[in-house]
Amino acid sequence: MKKAGILNRHLAGALAELGHGDGVLICDAGMPIPAGPRVVDLAFRAGVPSFAEVLDGLLDELVVEAATAAREVRDANPDTAELLQDRLKPLGFVTHEELKALSAHARLVVRTGEARPYANVLLRCGVFF
Repeated sequence: MKKAGILNRHLAGALAELGHGDGVLICDAGMPIPAGPRVVDLAFRAGVPSFAEVLDGLLDELVVEAATAAREVRDANPDTAELLQDRLKPLGFVTHEELKALSAHARLVVRTGEARPYANVLLRCGVFF
């Protein structure tokens, strides 16, 4: 058994398969899950695990070259907007409808137990060298 890092075997395996340019959607419990991408559903109950916990865990494991969030997060969920702006550079904003459309091209969707609006972000994987 792994001693550290991500212990969920489905998530660890999915992350190992990602390559440069692949998309990873980290989403709240209310985000519609597109058909097509691999889905790892971590939601246990409302708020568990939190969006912040999952984002921080994935940022420890991934190289991210860009990120996109819904612009509505800035008004509807300012705490999450601040979290995203602190952790992700560059961070772009699109409408929530555009984010849902972009999510269909993600290779991996990670669903959190977050129950606050617009706690979603699409990450584009980079390379470590």
